[in-house]
Amino acid sequence: MAALSSNKIQNIHHIYRLFFLYIEPLASVVGAYYAFHQPQEYLRLTDPSSSPIVSVPLSTSIILQQLSNLYLLFALNEALVLRATSDIQVWRTLLFGLLVADIGHLYSVHGRGSAIYWDILRWNAIDWGNVAFVYAGAALRICFLAGLGMSRRGVQRRSRRRVNEG
Repeated sequence: MAALSSNKIQNIHHIYRLFFLYIEPLASVVGAYYAFHQPQEYLRLTDPSSSPIVSVPLSTSIILQQLSNLYLLFALNEALVLRATSDIQVWRTLLFGLLVADIGHLYSVHGRGSAIYWDILRWNAIDWGNVAFVYAGAALRICFLAGLGMSRRGVQRRSRRRVNEG
């Protein structure tokens, strides 16, 4: 039983809690709202040159509703699962999965050209979400996974116990 408690996070930095439990889930819900309820605007902001002028095709509408559902799943997983536990393995596993999703999300806009990743003067609202916000989330996930700002006392205690028992 003692080994289980050693996986608990002793002290998680408030920046991680603020971003992963509140800011990012809220931003994901905003993305879900726009993809579902404002599909034409969502597409126009994503790529004005290829967005439909008159109406959104049914297939695109279905895909945007599915995307909206995935944004909502992302928000709920992050906000609820991370609130439900202080087990560092759960936090690390979930945040690693989201880091992989960050990489996929950044790759998904590569069709807009390499400037999409750095030319902030040309970014619109959705570019700030698709690139800058994802950069911030990925950077915080990398910092968390690297242990920056984390108390490791519980994990160290478990390692010492194994050495002493052996």
